[in-house]
Amino acid sequence: MKARLIACANIIPHVESHYWWQNKIEQGNEVLMLLKTKSSRLAALEKLILSLHPYDTPEIIVLNITRGNERYLSWLANSLLNKNLRHEPILHK
Repeated sequence: MKARLIACANIIPHVESHYWWQNKIEQGNEVLMLLKTKSSRLAALEKLILSLHPYDTPEIIVLNITRGNERYLSWLANSLLNKNLRHEPILHK
């Protein structure tokens, strides 16, 4: 959040996941995060997630917004503005 790579994070705990991993069906409890950003921030956001995430292959997928509430989308864009944003993201745990 402090690096302004996302405008909002929704954290959904207690997600039960079933998936294939190394040719076996696995099951585990995870936390689902929905991170709201814009396409120009995706590369830096992915780099940050990969550097901090404990999984070898964290789930990172991108869903494009095709339509939304105009005021919300305006808030989202304005929340990502920061005149002092550095080229490299600020890493915070």
